[in-house]
Amino acid sequence: MTTVSDILSRKGREVVSTNTEDSVLSAARSMNEHGIGGVVVIDEGKMVGIFTERDILQRVVAEQRDPATTRLGEVMTTPVASCRPETGIDECVRVMTGKRIRHLPVVDSDGVCGIVTSGDILAFQVREQEDTIQYLNSYIFDLR
Repeated sequence: MTTVSDILSRKGREVVSTNTEDSVLSAARSMNEHGIGGVVVIDEGKMVGIFTERDILQRVVAEQRDPATTRLGEVMTTPVASCRPETGIDECVRVMTGKRIRHLPVVDSDGVCGIVTSGDILAFQVREQEDTIQYLNSYIFDLR
């Protein structure tokens, strides 16, 4: 069974985080700088929310809030769906589809230890399928 740990071992465990007092503008700049679609919001060492591109559209732009003065604590998504490193990829897909989310923080006994996105899962599955196809092709052609 493929797990979240398998994805994290390929993509890395870097998590970009911020806190509830940071502004939306600061978070958006950080997301742009890192080329990501969301940041984990951590206060006092604990994950308290997540802030994504969807939050910017729905809770900032659509409500005509000023991103420079709006604090993440006002517009972040909470509670946060998360998974563990040993969670299977199929379970992650079910959670993401059911909750209509694209970012899933990974939590272990020490706290947030990574994040997987729907894009990460898709890329991993495509790579596994390509490896399988290559293996089957070599197997078939070796039989000849």
